[in-house]
Amino acid sequence: MDVEQARDFARSNNRAVMATYRRDGTAQLTPVVVAVADDGRLAVSTAEDTAKARNVRRDPRVAVCLLTERFYGASVQVTGTASILSLPEAMEPLVEYYRRAAGKEHPDWDEYRKAMVRDRRCLLLIQIERAV
Repeated sequence: MDVEQARDFARSNNRAVMATYRRDGTAQLTPVVVAVADDGRLAVSTAEDTAKARNVRRDPRVAVCLLTERFYGASVQVTGTASILSLPEAMEPLVEYYRRAAGKEHPDWDEYRKAMVRDRRCLLLIQIERAV
């Protein structure tokens, strides 16, 4: 499978499990919702103080297993390098993330933006390097 096929799969199947790496080298696994950003990177919203954000700051290597809604069936694993986009620069990309991940408009964008600030949200942006 090539990287573009993995992106296409992610556009239709946004449930995933993401692995980041703890200080001792063991995997930290987290269920996430993925969206594909305009530049082709995978986007994951998280709070600044989560284990996955701390891990990415220390070691940007990540792996993501994308799953269908049914869970059993097709899946795609990607590996790559993640970077973190923090507020305030992350606000409009977080809005776009919501649109893509939810597939709809938020009922109250002002409330959404306030929640992003209150919860100290950021975006993990994953450059896909390999897809299987």
